[in-house]
Amino acid sequence: MHPFSLASEEAGMSLGAPPPRSWLFVPADSNKKMMKALESGADAVIFDLEDSVAPAQKPIARELLTLLPERRDGGPERWVRINPLGTDDHREDLDLLEDLDIDGVVLPKAECGDDVADLAAELAPHSLPIHAIVTETAASLFGLRSYNDCCSSLAAMSWGAEDLSAALGASSKYTAGGELAFTYQMARSLCLAGAVAAEVQPIDGVYADFRDEAGLIAEARAAASEGFTGKLAIHPAQVGPINEAFTPSDAELDHAREIVAAFEAQPDAGVLSVGGKMVDRPHLMQARRVLARSR
Repeated sequence: MHPFSLASEEAGMSLGAPPPRSWLFVPADSNKKMMKALESGADAVIFDLEDSVAPAQKPIARELLTLLPERRDGGPERWVRINPLGTDDHREDLDLLEDLDIDGVVLPKAECGDDVADLAAELAPHSLPIHAIVTETAASLFGLRSYNDCCSSLAAMSWGAEDLSAALGASSKYTAGGELAFTYQMARSLCLAGAVAAEVQPIDGVYADFRDEAGLIAEARAAASEGFTGKLAIHPAQVGPINEAFTPSDAELDHAREIVAAFEAQPDAGVLSVGGKMVDRPHLMQARRVLARSR
């Protein structure tokens, strides 16, 4: 089970290292960009072999991945986004993974839990964590409940609007007022609920305009308040604002500690007064989630 699990929270157990806040995509066919990504401060770097790499460049990208420098203490997690199941590039990517020192694999175009289970079987006997991007096709929107107990390797789920809009033949993802259209809001919400139901990390999608820092900050803060615990990034400049948005404030941590301490002092209580307000078991669960994200 992933360390960021509801079962662990209910048991009051240690949740281990906090989940990555920022997940930075970088095309694997550019050594310069990959080195910059590793120095960006991102919690996790996703070396991309899929959409950001042209077909003719994929062999070069695979070769460059084998030449990455060794890890340094305090460096980001290293993940690789492979090509979709069933493609020739997917099979070549799998052969490459055996030669890489990485923390996990990102699976694009996942449509159901069986896709994650199939990838885990392909990776065997290695047991790499899998981060599934779960809303990139029309069919995927009907499979978000299927990730429950699909595979012990599933560690995270994120959503994507760009591929989904292309799959649906949409001319725009936005309303006239500039908000995400209903279909994409629904995909986002289904990803959040599906990830929490599967007890894995829910990760918000990319904010495409990397020059709009104010818009990114607003979207990241909103995602954190809704329950997402991290966000995809496409540019190093997005890393800092994302990390800040998904880091609990000192006041939030202090309040969470007060709630946990109150229930530890009275473990049989259903409702307690903390800071002049009534709190119950759902507040305790949320407090433990906040503490699990503390650094």
